[in-house]
Amino acid sequence: MLNKIEIFDSTLRDGAQAEGISFSVEDKIKIVRALDTLGISYIEAGNPGSNPKDLEFFLRMKKEKLQHTKLTAFGSTKRPHIAVEKDENVASLLEADTPVVAIFGKTWDFHVTDIIKTSLEENLQMIRETIAYFKKQGKEVVFDAEHFFDGYKSNAPYAMETLKAAKKGGADWLVLCETNGGAFPDEVYDITKEVVEKLAVKVGIHCHNDGGMAVANTIMAVEAGATQVQGTYIGFGERCGNVNLSTVIANLQLKRKKHCIIEGQMPNLTPTARLIAEISNINMNEREPYIGNSAFAHKGGMHIDGVVKSPKSFEHINPTKIGNKRRVLMSEVSGKSTVLSKIQKIDPSIKKNSPETQKIIDRLKELEHQGYQFEGAESTFELIIRKHLGKYKPFFQLKNYKIIGENYADSENTSSALVKIHVDGKDEMTVAEGVGPVHALDKALRKALETFYPQLKTVYLRDYKVRVLDTTTATSAKVRVLIESTDGCNLWTTVGVSTDIIEASWIALVDSIEYKLIKDIEEKVRAYI
Repeated sequence: MLNKIEIFDSTLRDGAQAEGISFSVEDKIKIVRALDTLGISYIEAGNPGSNPKDLEFFLRMKKEKLQHTKLTAFGSTKRPHIAVEKDENVASLLEADTPVVAIFGKTWDFHVTDIIKTSLEENLQMIRETIAYFKKQGKEVVFDAEHFFDGYKSNAPYAMETLKAAKKGGADWLVLCETNGGAFPDEVYDITKEVVEKLAVKVGIHCHNDGGMAVANTIMAVEAGATQVQGTYIGFGERCGNVNLSTVIANLQLKRKKHCIIEGQMPNLTPTARLIAEISNINMNEREPYIGNSAFAHKGGMHIDGVVKSPKSFEHINPTKIGNKRRVLMSEVSGKSTVLSKIQKIDPSIKKNSPETQKIIDRLKELEHQGYQFEGAESTFELIIRKHLGKYKPFFQLKNYKIIGENYADSENTSSALVKIHVDGKDEMTVAEGVGPVHALDKALRKALETFYPQLKTVYLRDYKVRVLDTTTATSAKVRVLIESTDGCNLWTTVGVSTDIIEASWIALVDSIEYKLIKDIEEKVRAYI
């Protein structure tokens, strides 16, 4: 296919080397399925020679039917001075039984002589023989030329010889690895172009982000003729991470008209990123290009006015193309048109000069004077609009709650919360224990409500922030509590303000739950229509 760029995802191998990342076998299988649905060409899923977990994963994957992707096992060339058939790492790669193997080898003369401590000629033989062996086994072989750009700058003739050895062994791909992440885009372009022109073989690029230029380096390598891009889906990896594939895919497919994933799957670019973040148990960088929650967020009045009149005035693409959405942030710098745009999402009949618009603006100013901040809590502001327009019906009523704290000298302090609510003519009372009063209150409230609203079982707090608003009043100061919630797919933020931190937390918790329930109802209505 013309303009086809093969995407090679290493989230489960290189990404697993990131600080704080640890995948279970089930985690890895879920991520493989998500990436396969997108149409990712290759998934490098681990090193079967490094740990039993990866061996179990490859065994499980033999039963999976992948539609679009080629599962890839990763390992090194054979060790020095040993027959390739007797190398344990080589044997484990065969045992993984994947259609593709990725073999990394040394291309920097310094690494050959000082790190693995062998001769330059022996290293060439290791590369050539290992690749030839896997080709005889009927495998597609990707050669990862480790530290290639540093190696080229240190000893260009030798770095090129390593690629020639891989080509002679029969490698299907020569992937130039910018392993230390310190190269500049012009260097990557020039060196990649030379390899493409001199070796006449399929070339790939593998960039790290230590200099903050992984995306730029990757794009420049593609401009120079690389047709495979390696990276991790949302950019995490060792040190500063690998190139973020979601950014690269969006840039290449939307702006360079390269075919990276299935065209109809582009709107799943953002949801897939959030799914992988959830499975990986990390908070996604919300300022990430394209997929971040802030990628299409507008706050300044002039910017918002421009976007309302013509989105392209302050947005480089339509966010719906990659499954994201525009956000108009509410704050003291928002104009009437900004507030109106929020109101019209709930009631399109409301106009700029409608009395409801001014009443809501006045309420916004009043609440901000009290300490509320809606810039990061649009969900709470939406509920305020609904209440003023008569489009709000509470899902439950609080009868009472009680918090009991326990302090033990030799163990972790705990709190218990008792919550009594009223729903549809019925009372429900529950008790829950947590590591603090807010945690206990959250658990008790959800436990009570799940009887009536089972969908709340998927909801949990992703972040909890407290800000003291007036430090001069000491312990009687107002506090603002900001809660970020998720159901695994969507993210929303609510806020509460009070001189009592428990009450402020309760206000934000209730808004969080009611916002989720309202959105679920609206989704059902849309599906029915």
